[in-house]
Amino acid sequence: MFTCLLLVLPFATGLSKPANLQPNPIEKRLNETNYEKFRRQHVDAKMSVKKCDTEIKKKKIYVDGNKCKKANTFILSDYKQVKAICNGQGRYDQTNKTKSKAKFRIVRCDLMNNGARKPNCRYNGTLLTNRTVVVKCEKKCEGKCEKLPVIWLPSVT
Repeated sequence: MFTCLLLVLPFATGLSKPANLQPNPIEKRLNETNYEKFRRQHVDAKMSVKKCDTEIKKKKIYVDGNKCKKANTFILSDYKQVKAICNGQGRYDQTNKTKSKAKFRIVRCDLMNNGARKPNCRYNGTLLTNRTVVVKCEKKCEGKCEKLPVIWLPSVT
């Protein structure tokens, strides 16, 4: 009985799990919230036009698991400023869209080889400046209630 306990204990405590089996924090997880997915796919203060291929691959931004996404847009900002769009720093309209009051810098990554599948996704990056961002906000209550951006809407003005 004691020997059995010693064999089971390392597995029960997680000590036996190799470090390379730990989930990648950038990778989409099964329990990823809409806001976490939005943040992973669209908010990156350090993004540049030259990093489209690298970041889209690293952040695993694909359609249906393995198709290259035709375009992806990154807001060059701190996530707190983007979250503020849904909490007083945006204008809500009756079509369930919230338009930012602040202007942002954006990197738009456009797929160059249409129809490609990973790992062959190749993107051309374009820097857009002084842009208004339009998002859909979702109310989340965990401890305190707040609204979070969850969907990037295509109209960047």
